[in-house]
Amino acid sequence: MPHDNDHDTDVPGTPPNGKARHPARPWPAVLKLPPVPVAEPPRGGPESLTPDPDRWTVGRLLTWTSDYLKRRGSESPRLDAEVLLARVLGWQRVQLYTHIEEEVGPAARGEFRELVRRRAEGSPVAYLVGRKEFYSLPLTVTPAVLIPRPDSEFVVVEFLAVARHLQNPRCVDVGTGSGCLALACAHEHPSATFFAIDLSPEALAVASANAEALGLSERIEFRTGHLLDPVATEGPFDVVVSNPPYIPSAVIETLEPGVRNYEPRLALDGGPDGLAVVGPLIAQATSLLKPGGHLILEIGSDQEEPVRALLAAQPSLTLAPTVRDHANHPRVLRATRVP
Repeated sequence: MPHDNDHDTDVPGTPPNGKARHPARPWPAVLKLPPVPVAEPPRGGPESLTPDPDRWTVGRLLTWTSDYLKRRGSESPRLDAEVLLARVLGWQRVQLYTHIEEEVGPAARGEFRELVRRRAEGSPVAYLVGRKEFYSLPLTVTPAVLIPRPDSEFVVVEFLAVARHLQNPRCVDVGTGSGCLALACAHEHPSATFFAIDLSPEALAVASANAEALGLSERIEFRTGHLLDPVATEGPFDVVVSNPPYIPSAVIETLEPGVRNYEPRLALDGGPDGLAVVGPLIAQATSLLKPGGHLILEIGSDQEEPVRALLAAQPSLTLAPTVRDHANHPRVLRATRVP
């Protein structure tokens, strides 16, 4: 679920908190980028940016767009501009600076203008470019899936801490979305196999495509269904991981526009108290874990006590210390089934 800044060095996005860090910002209905000429190049704009004010070079577009997005409330306007322009030109971001004085043609400017318009309206950059990096893996993302956040990588770290010594561990990822958790865990553990479950067939299509692209399809089986129901007869398992919906329903409307208006509500809404999915998942997972098996959950930053209480209510589980994220917020809980 969304919590902290969802930027990485390759693809930024709208930085969510779970609760809005700032008041909702109005986005413009119309974006006025420099015009794309039919016969003559556009005139106007800051003439001091290039020796010839009629030439829209890479550098001039980046400067103009960064200033525009900053005025529209982007928290990373330069990064947004770089990622979008690199996407249009088919370049790596570093190439923008090795071609800083290269002129950008009208067709590319037109495509860039449309992406900037949508960004100014609030659309996350990850959706605009269709890509997000997670645990150093390039993943395809669409509006059918939650955008992977860096803090979710702590789930992978915790998985590797308990599973690295296991041979051929059998694992489950509940609410897989883009597949980020299952894919990163399987990529880092060469003998791990996963069932990856999601209610959304559209999300599973994205996750399956990511697995294919990363060469992990043979070790991840995707299933549609609720919680652990699709594998209820497949246990026991060594590890169950999940980043479940945990935002209280009433809080969703207070989230930043890029989250509440664009990311799938199914992946956000945790019911009235944010625990409508977490509670049943804990109960199901407990019965499907091997003795000594582990349940690893991502939680909201204000959910440490209630989720620890739910885990402690299961007599066959023992709790590990809470894992905190880079901002020192509670982020991951792990419980182990008593051998």
